[in-house]
Amino acid sequence: MSIHEQIAALPVQINDSGSLKVLLITSRETRRWVTPKGWPMKDKTPWEAAEIEALEEAGVSGRVASEQLGCFHYDKVLEDGSALTCKVSVYPLLVEKLHKNWKERSERTRRWFSPRGAAKAVHEDELKDLLSALSKKVLKQTVEA
Repeated sequence: MSIHEQIAALPVQINDSGSLKVLLITSRETRRWVTPKGWPMKDKTPWEAAEIEALEEAGVSGRVASEQLGCFHYDKVLEDGSALTCKVSVYPLLVEKLHKNWKERSERTRRWFSPRGAAKAVHEDELKDLLSALSKKVLKQTVEA
């Protein structure tokens, strides 16, 4: 079985009260809560590709870390019903701008969650663990490094 590499952005923000928030989006087909993700891009670093996915899928821009926060695996179901096992490297993105209009706006819903709420909303166990362990300290070290 071959494993296919993907990249993801994890859009985060620290709100005025100092609470850490995570932005999730719905997938186009199943409407499950997911992170903005996609395939590596030619001539782009993984974190640059993650930043592009965040803008296209979630309508956010900001500062992306070049160090991955972690990874998770999932099975991507293709149109013919077959599945690809994917390993997704996750790069935190500190959201500086939430755009009103973006490429996939009509296809997705976005919502802010607490890390704990985000962990409950997603289906992938490894992503649940990554979100549950998320803290401002870890995030600050990663994004500001």
